[in-house]
Amino acid sequence: MGIQTEYNPDLALRKFRTEGRAPEECLPEQLEVGKIYPFLKKGQRIHWLLGEVPLLETKGNQQLSKPLASIIILEPTYFLKNNEIYTRGKYKVIEIFNDNQIHFNGFAKI
Repeated sequence: MGIQTEYNPDLALRKFRTEGRAPEECLPEQLEVGKIYPFLKKGQRIHWLLGEVPLLETKGNQQLSKPLASIIILEPTYFLKNNEIYTRGKYKVIEIFNDNQIHFNGFAKI
């Protein structure tokens, strides 16, 4: 038996107010540079903390949008809820993308 974890090079959240999802599992209605937001993901997620990562929208089943913003994950925390592991934390918006340019090359912000 091992420890099941998932390594995430990004933070992918659901569309604002997705039915059946907690607010922290969803994108905020409007992103603001410099603002700190909470997040919640099912499972034990490992995120890179030493730099900027892309914020994406997910529709589930690994259907991801292009990066919406560049963020820094400030504090991931693991906890149990109904005998299932979750990761919650906070992220800070560094830059919002409103164009079709490429902003990340893997982990490297361009």
